[in-house]
Amino acid sequence: MKHKRMASLFVSFAALLLESQALAHHGFAGRYDEDHPVTVAGTVVELQFVNPHSMIFFDVTDKTGKTERWQAELGSAAQLHSTEGWTRTTLSAGDKITIVGPQNKNGSGDMNLSHESKIIMTETGKVIHNSIKAEQAPPAARAN
Repeated sequence: MKHKRMASLFVSFAALLLESQALAHHGFAGRYDEDHPVTVAGTVVELQFVNPHSMIFFDVTDKTGKTERWQAELGSAAQLHSTEGWTRTTLSAGDKITIVGPQNKNGSGDMNLSHESKIIMTETGKVIHNSIKAEQAPPAARAN
C-alpha cells in the first residue's frame, strides 16, 4: 500500500512539472504585449522555415541610423504551408518587410506572430501573413 501511494504521488508530481513546462513554452500573454502591437520595417536576413516554430531574422534601422537584429516567431512550417502557402523561398535575404504584431514586453527586438499579426512585403504592399482577427472576412464571405 505504501509503495502504491508513493508511486501515485510521484506520478502526480511529474504531471505537474510537465504541465508547467508546457505552459511556460506557450506563455504568450505573459511575454508579449498583445494590447500594444508595434509596426516594424526591416530587411530579411534569414527565414528558418522549420517545425515546431519558424523564425524570421531581420535588421531594423532606428531613427538614429543604428541597425538592430530582430527576430519574429511564427507557427510551424507545416502550418504556414497549409494555411498560407508558404515555402522555404517565401522570404529571402534582402527582402524588405513590414511587420505588425506583439513585441516582447521587455522591449527587445523579439516578436511573436502566431496571434494578431501581419507581414507585408514593403516594396509591393503584398500581405503574405495576416492573423489579425478584425481584418478577417466572415466565413460566409470567404466561401464566395
